[in-house]
Formats: sequence, structure tokens, C-alpha cells
Amino acid sequence: MTDISRPIVQISLDLTNIQEAIETAHLAMRAGVDWLEAGTPLILAEGLHGVRALREEFPNVPIVADLKTMDGGYLEAEMMAKAGATHVVVMARAHPETIKCVVQAGKDFGAKVMGDNLGCPDMVAGAKELEDLGCDYVIHHIGYDERRGIAAAGNRMPSPLDQLKDVVAAVSVPVQAVGGLSLEQAIACPQYGAPLVVLGAPLTIDADAFKTADGNLEESLKLICDAVHQQEVRTRS
Repeated sequence: MTDISRPIVQISLDLTNIQEAIETAHLAMRAGVDWLEAGTPLILAEGLHGVRALREEFPNVPIVADLKTMDGGYLEAEMMAKAGATHVVVMARAHPETIKCVVQAGKDFGAKVMGDNLGCPDMVAGAKELEDLGCDYVIHHIGYDERRGIAAAGNRMPSPLDQLKDVVAAVSVPVQAVGGLSLEQAIACPQYGAPLVVLGAPLTIDADAFKTADGNLEESLKLICDAVHQQEVRTRS
């Protein structure tokens, strides 16, 4: 089982060109970020080239390829692992056979598998199934469109924090919470037992334009990384 004894900061490079992604990644690494994520927009725009470019530029840094795989799991995971990804993402709403294929490819090509429960009718059960099928991590995820649509209808916007403690209690693998968290909420995730803190839209990336947010991003990121790394990971009771 994957064990994380200290919080990890991951930045989601939700950008649409390699050069800006690399520039942002360098800034992030100087600020103290631990993992880089080739975000879904970057993979859609640049594909394997984006992952290869990040691997060439950062030979020793973990790289998450946010594929959101739904089918063809073995081939997608194999391609990203061979391009340099150390972690790949499969969706809980995919067929169980697809999840199994991604897990097998991860074993065959040395990549860890992150299972994403976005869109599950029962988020806790979805997380548990991902672990049961062999995923190394669980991403507890409230989607961008879901959050905006519910809020536009006049209802309270859902948050990953609503069920985060229940998800953490249901699985034994490390958990990451994603989806509309404020900076303060993201920094506090280790206190919920979720040591993988992801920073991205809208924290450090402009969520609508998919470009780097304005302002002194490096200084802000350093403060965030320091705050996260100082947190103690709550152990499961």
C-alpha cells in the first residue's frame, strides 16, 4: 500500500501550450511544489508531447497525467507511462474492466494509478470500489461543471469537504480532494486525512481562460507550499 507520511503539494498545469506549462512548472518547483500534473487541458492540447516535455525538463519529479480514462485503459496508461508519467488517472464511472486494465498497465510500466470518483452517485462507495480494484490513490472530486451548474440553479455549491472524512475513513489508500476549494480549504486537507494537496484552477490558474493567474504566483505558491508542508496528516482512527 502507498503510504504518505508528510503532505504533498501537486500543481495542476491546466494550460494549453507546452512552453507556458514548463515555465509555470519551473516557478512551482522553485516555490516548493512536490508533484507536477499534466492537466486535462494540456493533454488535450499537446498530448504525449506535453508529458514528454515535462519529463525531459524535470527528470526526477513525479508527473501525474490527468487522462480521466474511461475506456482503452491499458493502452492509454501504457502510452503515458512510456512518455514519462509516474501517475495516471482513471475514472470510477468507467467499467470495472477498464479500471483493472489501467491498474495492470501501471504494474507493467511502473506507474501508480489514481482513481477519480467524479460523478459517482455514491462518492464513498465509488472511492471504495476504486481501492478494491487496485488503485493506489483516490481522488475525491466535485466537477467544475457540476459546481457551476448547481450554483447557477440557486443551490449551495457542493464541496469535496462535504464527504471527505467519510471517503478517507472508507479507504486505506491516500486521498486527494479536488474541486472548488479555497486556498484555506486546500491547505487544511491534511487535517482531514487527505495528504495530497492539489493546486490549480482556480487557485493558481485562471479557471475560465486556462492561463496562469496574474500576480506574484511564485511568492504566493511558496507561502502555500510552506503552509501545507507544516500540516500534520491526520491518521485514520
